[in-house]
Amino acid sequence: MEIHHDQPAAVSRYGLADYGFEGMLSSSADRGWSGLSAQLCRTVRKGVIPWRTPQSDIRICVDTHGNGALVTRRAPGVESRVIARRGTVWLSPPGLQEGSVDIAEDLTGILHIYLPVSHFSPSNFEVDVDPAAVSALSYERAFEDPLLAEIGFAIASELQSETSAGGLLIGALASSLAARLVQKYVTASSAQSFPRHTVQGLDRRKLLRVLDYIEANLEGDLSLERMASIACLSRYHFARAFKQAVGQPPHRYVSAKRLDRAKALLMQGQRSLVDIALSLSFSDQASFTRAFRQATGQAPGQYRRELGSREPVKSLTVIRQPFASLA
Repeated sequence: MEIHHDQPAAVSRYGLADYGFEGMLSSSADRGWSGLSAQLCRTVRKGVIPWRTPQSDIRICVDTHGNGALVTRRAPGVESRVIARRGTVWLSPPGLQEGSVDIAEDLTGILHIYLPVSHFSPSNFEVDVDPAAVSALSYERAFEDPLLAEIGFAIASELQSETSAGGLLIGALASSLAARLVQKYVTASSAQSFPRHTVQGLDRRKLLRVLDYIEANLEGDLSLERMASIACLSRYHFARAFKQAVGQPPHRYVSAKRLDRAKALLMQGQRSLVDIALSLSFSDQASFTRAFRQATGQAPGQYRRELGSREPVKSLTVIRQPFASLA
């Protein structure tokens, strides 16, 4: 069920219709995601389509709709048949060049995730992960995994409704995907390499350093990798430690802070809506308007008109008091 190309982020360069795909609902190509790339296809036509993958990525397909179609995958030494349901997951290994997928009737709502094999490096898990773990994953069959499916649904939701901290969310989900695959779908010998650390919370000094960095970069590039490096943790363990220390994951914390920044910028009244949208990491003004309305019940322009002239402009510097008592 995979789309054959060599650069996952540049999905628009390839003819989806040639491989049975119609109507790409949304793509991460213009989102600037660093942890993975993805696209959500409206329809996969019935028939036989190629099954190939590049060397650089693991392909994960998630059925986000489920219509009970029979799907048969074939490759050298592999034949798998499954009735596709919502949450059904398919995996494809890097470098597979021979194979096909036979779909008995049209499928709707198929999410394609491209997870770089670099996520299985020691820097992601803080221990040496056997490179063979990647090739030891069980690609032969479709399967049900509620956790992988929920991660897929979250990625699909971000594709369809962009949020200000979507890049951070995707980075965390990419690490979680890699961790789940290693944890659940490797052979016993490879599984011994999977880290089993007890996650420690961030100490006060590291936490304040990360919070200062976030505040200084609300209108810039906030990546999970950079925040993790400031805390001297891997991406995977930083996300968990941050939630333990602050009470919410990094992407939600950043999203709330960017909402506060957006309100302050709107009340200042000096910058256009599109400028504010782009500065807060939205791909366009429409996505910013949609997210702002969802969070506040008002469109940004309405908020500016109704409150901008009545409320004093608050300092754009977030003070540390809420975290001053953290040890």
